[in-house]
Amino acid sequence: MSPSRTIALSEQLSTEHLLGIKDLSAADIELIFRTADGFKEVLNRPIKKVPSLRDITIANLFFESSTRTRVSFELAEKRLSADVVNFSSSGSSVSKGETLVDTVNNILAMKVDMVVMRHPDPGAAMFLSRHVDARIVNAGDGTHEHPTQALLDAYSIREKLGKVKGVKVLIVGDILHSRVALSNIFCLQKLGAEVMLCGPTTLMPRYVRSLGVRVEHDLNKALRWCDVANMLRIQLERQGGDGIANFPSLREYAMLYGLDLERYQRIGKEVVIMHPGPINRGVEVTSQVADHANSIILDQVENGVAVRMAVLYLLAARIPRTVV
Repeated sequence: MSPSRTIALSEQLSTEHLLGIKDLSAADIELIFRTADGFKEVLNRPIKKVPSLRDITIANLFFESSTRTRVSFELAEKRLSADVVNFSSSGSSVSKGETLVDTVNNILAMKVDMVVMRHPDPGAAMFLSRHVDARIVNAGDGTHEHPTQALLDAYSIREKLGKVKGVKVLIVGDILHSRVALSNIFCLQKLGAEVMLCGPTTLMPRYVRSLGVRVEHDLNKALRWCDVANMLRIQLERQGGDGIANFPSLREYAMLYGLDLERYQRIGKEVVIMHPGPINRGVEVTSQVADHANSIILDQVENGVAVRMAVLYLLAARIPRTVV
């Protein structure tokens, strides 16, 4: 049975755009997961393509460098048979002073139905949704949100453990600069998981207590508490000066907050290891941990395509003229 037949016509997302996890209900997230289940079956077939979006044109607008997210979205779009237009700010009219709205309106004049956008400024996706007539998917806006990453992370936990509700999830590292952390917190809480943050005080946002999460600065204690450990990348590009402004050195960070095999074995129980990528091997995790049997890092990559297919499919269903 094709994914388009597994969804009742009455089931739709409650929102016309995916701007952030905050805009989704738990029912929306579960609908995305059920839809992703169907598309994951498609991805495991010899022919990995369905005609679900063959009348849809999608523009990928990336104003920041990206490899995994951009490739994952493009692959999801092509698996759905959409027409794809790729755009980057490098070498474009943006570098000549053209505004974001003008850039997108020019693309929409070419009859684009959906826009997937990554932008360095928080709120850029929301701004765009108010000024252009197209469905908008936020592929990361500054240090604000990265909703599809949070969805694929929660989906991967559900796949590995059979549930998300009641699971203890530890998020370790650069919380201050991480859009992945914020979206993960919102998503996991909506699904009933417990969340703990761990990292240096200098990498914790001042508003962290208002997020309803636990905070622990001792990684060993935090690892003994959790069922899942999501090891975030240190985002040196978002720190000032020489790239290390919030802790003395990468070596000291790795000693205190990095996960190597010796530390992992001292936990005394099996903990699922995750990482949103790209991995700084030897900093957040060592190769032995990244490639461990309890690591689902590559599963996250695979699930990212299915989850993004589900998001695009469900948002396309909200386009009035589209028959899905």
